[in-house]
Amino acid sequence: MTVSPMMQQYQEAKAACPDALLLFRMGDFYELFHDDAKTASRVLGLALTSRDKGENPVPMAGFPHHQLESYLGKLIAAGLRAAICDQVEDARQAKGLVRRELTRIVTRGTVTDDALLDPRESNYLAGIVPGEIAGLAWVDLSTGRFLAAAVPSEQLAEELARIGPVECLAGDDAGEIPTLPGMLITRRPAWAFSHRNALDVLHKHFGTQSLEGFGFVAEDAAAIRAAGALVEYLAETQKTSLGHIDRLVPYRLGTSLAIDEASRRSLELCRTLREGRREGSLLAVLDRTATAMGSRLMAEWLANPLTDRASIDARLDAVGELLTGANLAAELREQLKRVHDVERLLARVTTGRATPRDLSCLARTLRVLPAVKARLTARASVLLNRLETEIDLCPDLRARLDAALEDECPLVSREGGFIRAGHSSELDGLRELASGGKQWIARYQAEEATRTGISSLKVGFNNVFGYYLEITHAHRDKVPPHYIRKQTVKNAERYITPELKDYEEKVLSADDKAKTLEHELFLELRDAVAAAARRLRSTAEALAQIDVLAGLAELARERGYCRPQIVDEPVLNIVAGRHPVLDAMLTSGSFVPNDCTADGELGNILLITGPNMAGKSTYIRQTALITLMAQLGSFVPATEATIGIADRIFARVGASDELSRGQSTFMVEMTETARILNTATPASLVILDEIGRGTSTYDGVSLAWSVVEFLHDEIGCRTLFATHYHELTELSQSLSRIQNLNVAVREWQDDVVFLHKIVAGAADKSYGIHVARLAGIPREVLERARQILARLEADHLDEGGRATWARRPQVQKGQLQLTLFEPPPHPLLDEIRTADLDNLTPVNALNLLQQWQQTLANTIAAKPR
Repeated sequence: MTVSPMMQQYQEAKAACPDALLLFRMGDFYELFHDDAKTASRVLGLALTSRDKGENPVPMAGFPHHQLESYLGKLIAAGLRAAICDQVEDARQAKGLVRRELTRIVTRGTVTDDALLDPRESNYLAGIVPGEIAGLAWVDLSTGRFLAAAVPSEQLAEELARIGPVECLAGDDAGEIPTLPGMLITRRPAWAFSHRNALDVLHKHFGTQSLEGFGFVAEDAAAIRAAGALVEYLAETQKTSLGHIDRLVPYRLGTSLAIDEASRRSLELCRTLREGRREGSLLAVLDRTATAMGSRLMAEWLANPLTDRASIDARLDAVGELLTGANLAAELREQLKRVHDVERLLARVTTGRATPRDLSCLARTLRVLPAVKARLTARASVLLNRLETEIDLCPDLRARLDAALEDECPLVSREGGFIRAGHSSELDGLRELASGGKQWIARYQAEEATRTGISSLKVGFNNVFGYYLEITHAHRDKVPPHYIRKQTVKNAERYITPELKDYEEKVLSADDKAKTLEHELFLELRDAVAAAARRLRSTAEALAQIDVLAGLAELARERGYCRPQIVDEPVLNIVAGRHPVLDAMLTSGSFVPNDCTADGELGNILLITGPNMAGKSTYIRQTALITLMAQLGSFVPATEATIGIADRIFARVGASDELSRGQSTFMVEMTETARILNTATPASLVILDEIGRGTSTYDGVSLAWSVVEFLHDEIGCRTLFATHYHELTELSQSLSRIQNLNVAVREWQDDVVFLHKIVAGAADKSYGIHVARLAGIPREVLERARQILARLEADHLDEGGRATWARRPQVQKGQLQLTLFEPPPHPLLDEIRTADLDNLTPVNALNLLQQWQQTLANTIAAKPR
């Protein structure tokens, strides 16, 4: 079958990207063919048509070129890759088939279009090299931020959760790698991750002979392999300059507070647990930033709280000065609202995708800088002083952009209309010529009519001859000899003159020449911005930090937060602490604050009992969130707070089935608990909620009991343990570092009032039946539940209201503990224990068995029903 030249062009482009949907530009449309068309029809809802209707029709689907961003977003959201094949020459000037080329391949981790990105979130592409010491690198193509780390294999999943990449590269020989919800896995050839290839790629990209200047050492070999694979992938997909990725930063473990994926979910740091929304998360409360750059940095600070006391105090000093300075934070925030997203703008500049509007946004940002810099001059905070010095006003670039650009600029440079009048005399002349053509033609027509004496002479235009002079046959004798006849029409002749044709050429080409010249001037401005990219990026980073700090100060002022005292000792002393999210969502003053003290004297394991809905989970969560906020450098929702720096925060709060992994709720709970018990240190903060509730009561309380013992005896970390198992409160009698706390409840006229106040001591009731009544359980079910509860309590509680089976045996260190709970005494057991088996005949033994069996049957029958 004969293939048309255009379809041959399509096939060559498709062969270069077989695993991507090829969007093939044809005039004003992007078209897809064959299986790509079928996929696009299904995913995008496009009508499926066909090309070359006949025996072998080619499936075809398409959409207008101006809708590219919209459809790209849908393809990327569906986890697909899209290759863009554009027309790279003007169809009007092409000789034969218009030349087309692959201009980029777009994947979830290589998106740079503003319309496809959330301005508040980073868009990381990661690369992994598995191993005992794994290599991990991550880059945000939209900003140029690029980091790499060597990570112990057991911490790889935790680091991925911290970074949150949307796409991850791995070798096709890498086997199974950790995954995150929504993360796309892209397999690459194994050789792309080789050490030699990585060094060649990175040295060429950065123009260096070594990576030691970036701070990498021999132990970072795996990290370098991952970084090299990323750069090669970006070069392959973007097909343009990656100059904005101008440094590779080594990331060292231990510099930030470690939080595993399960704990991040439980604490709802960036997304709510149930709906996965940003609103309702801690990030939504903390983010008071005025810029997109600041919003992304706020999310990064939240994902990476600090562990260095000096660095934390430096941020707190800055927030404190912004808070106490007269209107300082408010004035800075007002200026920052006029700052555009310089980081992503610079990425578009260096990749050649910037628009005139991007440059005008940069110009407006540069005009704001002097006011921001002036407000930060001579501050007491070391951090604010440093940030002030890092703001480069770039006066030369600002002057050039202000002189060249109109206040409002278009998105497309080739359409013109954005260079100021007076900036280029040549451009001004072309514009005047293009706009003045009609006046010249009118004047020329009047002059020629007068000169020839032909009052009816007219100047006309058509696409064949261009401008012409039309003279009726009645005046043909008056036609000057230098007029050149071009066409005869009914009742008239059409002529041209050298003067008319010369001006015609100038008029017709003036607009095109003006647009071409404007585009060239735009490219010069873009190159000037690219030359200042390093200075501008440093300024952007400083502005983002100022934005975050000013936002935290505004939050502290509005919500009445206090500055936490940061200490190295593993202590917690929070006075009138509040849950930051609930405190912000509820009516002002309605949240009930609570104290929290965990230290070596009073006890660092807090055992909290009390009914559902009373506030146990809120209390333990707020303690973890206050600690985390303090270590990222924020003031905290409390009256006073002394926070000992934690190396890790673990939170096992709530659970759900993970059926796709074949794990039940209880398996998820135990897996997360195992991770805590195996990796927590004395400096960690652990919060646990209802451990053991996913199995039988005796199994559950046994596991919960032993978990508390292990945390107390083996780890010794600060722990908040919320439970319904009141039996665990007995542990305070045998373990020295346990405090019993409970949620205060008041009973009044057969009703229960939850006071949401944490007080010392153990709860004696769960009030579960009361909560069930509030939930709408039928009255008959509630009444029967009360009967069953009364019988169970009679069987298993002693005179003091304590469980008869919840007595911890005294076990010497090193002695095998066969059972956690001693069984209640029974006469039958004594008979069995004292039976003289050596002197029993077979008949006597059978009689004894029958007797014991009858005793058991009588005992069961005698129990109340």
